[in-house]
Amino acid sequence: MSEVVQVERNGGVATIRMNRPERLNAYNPEMGKALLSAASGASVDPTVRCIVLTGGGKAFSAGGDVEFMATFREEGHGKFLELAILLHALIASLRKAPKPVIAAVNGVAAGAGFSMALACDMAVATASARFTLGYQNIGLSPDGGMTFFLARALGTQRAMEMTLFSKVLSAEQAAAWGLVQQVIPDADFAAQTAALAGRLSAGPTLAYARAKELYNRALSQPLETQLEEERQSIARSATTHDFREGVRAFLEKRPARFEGL
Repeated sequence: MSEVVQVERNGGVATIRMNRPERLNAYNPEMGKALLSAASGASVDPTVRCIVLTGGGKAFSAGGDVEFMATFREEGHGKFLELAILLHALIASLRKAPKPVIAAVNGVAAGAGFSMALACDMAVATASARFTLGYQNIGLSPDGGMTFFLARALGTQRAMEMTLFSKVLSAEQAAAWGLVQQVIPDADFAAQTAALAGRLSAGPTLAYARAKELYNRALSQPLETQLEEERQSIARSATTHDFREGVRAFLEKRPARFEGL
């Protein structure tokens, strides 16, 4: 694994850490390839039951590496297409991963970094974290699924306000707008994020995966189709070891011991 991305394992939790702290984890092709490899690998590894995406140093990710972009000349169109292919493959991998994915936003999340956080199943943030698009500051339109996720989370007009003015949100504002599910004091961030990931990794992985599949399709198909998919999904879930264990644990009044099977 490239040193610009580090992967750490702790039980069923795989932590993917962007590791260009001197550049605020700015996104470039090397990082793009390493992130995609790490996310794809963790997604298909059956021993990984929760993925955490975070940044090394003081930032989650400041977005695209502007100094790298400055090297583009006439070939800029093609270079951006190449960058976007990598980024968009990563976003798709995070969304399709059959296990919970947590964005642990340990600092600024801007541009593509903000998009990565939105693509995860949930986000927790340090109290000092900040969120912004920033694309308009250098004359670009959003990428990384930003227009997809932000419009659904905030509505088109508020999403456009953030885009047009490169509005900066504090962690508390992001939580109030539903973009972050938990704000954690900086000193407690590592421990509380690890506890949350550990709790999810001990959960019913197959049930989580089926719920994620349903939510991924929920806003793009009619109610009747969604109802039928829910019917089929819950019936399949009822055949799993985790369902049988969950029922036994409920009847025996004890915590369930899920195995992701």
